[in-house]
Amino acid sequence: MLNVAIYIYDNAEVLDFSGPYEVFSTANRFLTGKDGFNVFLLAEVNAPVLARGGFSVNPHYCLRDHPKIDVLLVVGGVHTEELKKPKVLKWLSTTGKKATIVASVCTGAFILAQAGLLSNLTVTTHWEDIDELRASYPDLSVAEGVRWVDQGKWVTSGGISAGIDMSLHLVSRLINPTIAEKTARQMAFDWHKTI
Repeated sequence: MLNVAIYIYDNAEVLDFSGPYEVFSTANRFLTGKDGFNVFLLAEVNAPVLARGGFSVNPHYCLRDHPKIDVLLVVGGVHTEELKKPKVLKWLSTTGKKATIVASVCTGAFILAQAGLLSNLTVTTHWEDIDELRASYPDLSVAEGVRWVDQGKWVTSGGISAGIDMSLHLVSRLINPTIAEKTARQMAFDWHKTI
């Protein structure tokens, strides 16, 4: 069983976390227990998070109390306050180095970059934020016009719905392409398999 932690915060984009959550939990329908995913939402503290549009969600765990993390996924949204939180950034840096895969959706790439996890990598983010990511972190090579970028341990995706494509890609990598195909079909999702 692989532990998939999705880090959320106030003003996170709803589909950034609910889309990947749906992918990993739907993939479990085709897997036996030990081969599946234990997917959970994680926040700075164990209290409701108010995501974009007033969507209130309860995280399963917080920074100081969570299972071992195999896949760490950081979502986007109005992310600027997260960049100012030394405790969160330190936790991301430490946890990210231990995880097997570290991924981001949309502007979650800014948070990973601020935590020092994406240095000298090729990454992507929401099309609207490409120039800002380049200007803020000049050591990154920021790709345009792609759904996701896979750099082995480090995987970043474009805006909002691209997180679903990336998550299906991760299911394909971690389990196999057939399970990813079945998951996309079950979700009635037109999976963009190429970046």
